[in-house]
Amino acid sequence: MVTSRRRRGVTLMELLIVVGIVSSLFAVGAPILLQANRQFIMVRSKVQLQQEARGIMYIITRALRQAQSNSIVITRVDGNQPFYSQIKFTTEQSSSTAVSNSMTFQQEGTTLYQVIKNHKRILTTNLNYLAFTFPRSDDMTIISVSLTLQMGIYEGRTKQLHMASEKVRVMD
Repeated sequence: MVTSRRRRGVTLMELLIVVGIVSSLFAVGAPILLQANRQFIMVRSKVQLQQEARGIMYIITRALRQAQSNSIVITRVDGNQPFYSQIKFTTEQSSSTAVSNSMTFQQEGTTLYQVIKNHKRILTTNLNYLAFTFPRSDDMTIISVSLTLQMGIYEGRTKQLHMASEKVRVMD
């Protein structure tokens, strides 16, 4: 009577083959996973910058439409800031109360502030560039707003988004 022996465990050769296959999968798969992660970060940053820029432009254009055109002053906070990076004006709240508010939008470094009656509110800390200009010298009721937002993404790289609204009409 012949007894059959069952083989238990693995041989060294089988183990080496499995290790070789797994290591080659990691060697090929790691750069693919790294690239996929970078792409995800880029897309997420782009979406965040777009949402932030749209929100900021909405706030600025809505406020500018309520401005009194004879009160608009375009300047800068100080000599360290870019030209045309601050706009000051007064708004009329309603025709029945005739209460006017002073409002300012200004860049200080990478931060964009909205100032209403000495109350400062941060709109973004990702600001790279901001400019308010009059596109036509004969019409002071049209203001051009341009802004660039920048966000760090990975390995010292940044993602930027530029947004411009060429014509914001002051409705006073």
